[in-house]
Amino acid sequence: MDFMEIEKRTAAYIDDLRRHRRALHRIPELGDQEFKTHDYIMAQLEALEPDDLRTFVGTGVRAVFKGNGTGRVVAFRSDIDALPVQEETGRPFASEHPGKMHACGHDGHMANLLTFAHYVSDHRAELKDDIVLIFQPSEETTGGAKRMIDEGALENPHVDVIYGMHVMPDIPKGKIAVCPGPLMAQTCEMDFVIHGRSAHGATPHLGTDAVSAMAHLLTLMQTTVARCVDPCQQALITIGKVRAGEQRNILASTAQMEGIVRTFSNSVYEALEERIRADIAAVDTAFGTQTDFIKRVYYPCVENDPAETARVMSLLGDRCMQAKPKMTAEDFSYYQLSVPGVFVFCGCMDEKHTSPLHACTFDFEEEALLPGLALFAGLVAYED
Repeated sequence: MDFMEIEKRTAAYIDDLRRHRRALHRIPELGDQEFKTHDYIMAQLEALEPDDLRTFVGTGVRAVFKGNGTGRVVAFRSDIDALPVQEETGRPFASEHPGKMHACGHDGHMANLLTFAHYVSDHRAELKDDIVLIFQPSEETTGGAKRMIDEGALENPHVDVIYGMHVMPDIPKGKIAVCPGPLMAQTCEMDFVIHGRSAHGATPHLGTDAVSAMAHLLTLMQTTVARCVDPCQQALITIGKVRAGEQRNILASTAQMEGIVRTFSNSVYEALEERIRADIAAVDTAFGTQTDFIKRVYYPCVENDPAETARVMSLLGDRCMQAKPKMTAEDFSYYQLSVPGVFVFCGCMDEKHTSPLHACTFDFEEEALLPGLALFAGLVAYED
């Protein structure tokens, strides 16, 4: 069956896409608090009678639809959490939870996967592959993917390959963008707490100036990126928050910095972290400070399997466009450390919908999800 025929089949499910997306958009919940979302997903899946249905890590859900055993075990993943954003779209199905919004399109991801579950259920007799559907919490915060994996979401049955998608407002509606290799950056959210010793500003020799140490460390790390990373490799360090001191005439005893590191290579990140730790040691030696280095959140690089990506691109045909890797991050990368995987961008940009992700006005029409639904359907093996 070619992709045009698959698109015709899946287009019949537009009402399901619209119904799920709008119902879920009304009830956005933050990471690990997706209780109403979990209940909605479970109720919809229970009606489809999958071969296995269970809760993972509190609010995550996994459903398994078994094929005839002659194919692979193919997993598909959606994130389910929302953002702490006050919605300003004015849509009749806008968020009913003040200060919370599906501003990153996870409502669309869930709607796509639930509708795909309907499609799989309707064509269960034709299935060769076992289908594993993963609804994962906390993508935006602490990284629910790793916890899902640790709790066994990729086992029993053992997953052979996994696919995921993200709606993207800088890609035209009707197109899906993908590329082999790195697609989204590795990220590490890190804190630096520099401990010095307070003294009067007129007698600085009696203290240890945490602010001066912080300033040198910040500059030194930027030099490290510029001079210790291969110029052909992309990497950055951004310090977005600093805090120190109480009075203008007193040396600060403590200074704090919060920032991120982004690269398109897990090995480049590992080397860069080693250099950052060396920078910290050098500054502490020079200034007599003691610095705590705290890694808050770490996501590896989203790196698409070349063979599986070629399969996706071949299937999509004219629907496919070459993706430009993004410095944003995604914890789908943890699944790719365990099994081959492909992550794609599903275009949702049209004349009326150009707001970026995480904006209070971000919105899209449900028709934009249809190519993603058709892609998922096309990646499954069926009996002729």
